[in-house]
Amino acid sequence: MHETPGVSGQATNRQGAAADRAAQTREAHKVTLIGAVIDFVVGVAKMVAGFVVGSAALVADGIHSFSDILTDLFVVAATHFGRQEPDSNHPYGHGRIETLATLWLGSVLIFVAGGIAWASITRLVGGEAVPAPGLWAIAIAVAALLAKEWIFRYTLRVARRVNSRLLEANAWHSRSDALSTVVVLVGLVAAQFGVGWMDAVAAIVVGLMVGQVGGRLLWESSQELIDTALPRAQRDRMQDIAERVPHVNGVHDLRTRKLGSDVVLDLHIVVPPRVTVSEAHEIGNEVSRRLREAFPELADVTFHIDPEDDSGELEHSLRPGLPLRSDVVELLDGAWHGLPIWHTRVALDLHYLDNQVDVSLYINALPDGQTLEDAAGELRRAARELDWVGRLRIWLGPGKG
Repeated sequence: MHETPGVSGQATNRQGAAADRAAQTREAHKVTLIGAVIDFVVGVAKMVAGFVVGSAALVADGIHSFSDILTDLFVVAATHFGRQEPDSNHPYGHGRIETLATLWLGSVLIFVAGGIAWASITRLVGGEAVPAPGLWAIAIAVAALLAKEWIFRYTLRVARRVNSRLLEANAWHSRSDALSTVVVLVGLVAAQFGVGWMDAVAAIVVGLMVGQVGGRLLWESSQELIDTALPRAQRDRMQDIAERVPHVNGVHDLRTRKLGSDVVLDLHIVVPPRVTVSEAHEIGNEVSRRLREAFPELADVTFHIDPEDDSGELEHSLRPGLPLRSDVVELLDGAWHGLPIWHTRVALDLHYLDNQVDVSLYINALPDGQTLEDAAGELRRAARELDWVGRLRIWLGPGKG
């Protein structure tokens, strides 16, 4: 079963979710565009200073900053399209767009890292002299460091508020730029005091740091693409919340996966075997409500109602089927057609349990001279060749409809 709230409640929830999603998208765009402006200013300053003083590390760091501008623009596009509402072609939403964008971002970082490291190794091996950069170049590096650290903290705060892994990845991209600037700063100070080779070493370290961040983003996004489950602690908490709902006898086959910043959950809920369909469905709805309260990132909850715990058993659809109601009535009529009590029935309840069909027969009156026990015994004897018949009960009075 799939969670299905009432029509008015469903529309209200959908409108509220859409409004929240739009607000989150605007906030993500704002922080990303602010970051792009800072990246542009910082990148220009680093590149100009690097070429003027002949610092490979500062030039490499400037290239890193300019790569941030491209990724910032890509993040804006990905958050716009990735947070659109589900449609007929994408019933689970567009969250995978954010995942693909994060993969692209990680690939760009690794490519930039390789170029920086290669150029710096070539310069270090060639023994090219590096002049003292001067205090103004060092001051530019310090200012860039402070700017990148500020945008990192700002972006990370927004990313966690709107629950966007892509935005968080972009924040760490900014942090990698800040950390690389620290390394560059060390190289510039060393070059100022005559240790010129430290500039090339600093550039190599920058490349390695950038590559490490790119590799981490690639790994995390690839895990999401192959539908890796949420961490065990979160799944255990989900199971515990579901099992605490009244009348839930157990939960199994709880499966999770991520779609961008959203989480999709499937689970089987074991309920008392003889409750009505509508009651079982409402129990499932209550499980879904409590899970959504505890995990706001849940975008879709699908639950399957089980009348008994079949975890670890062969999938029901792969087993031989039991007769459905129309066939049951026909087969029982063939066995009981000659019994008067069968013709006094007003309702028939069927419960499919333990690979059998339990039959509850509701009658409005007993045949003359017959007790309920006598009637039940007569029906059991007549149906002994129907091996799929489980428990047989007779009820005197109105049925359940």
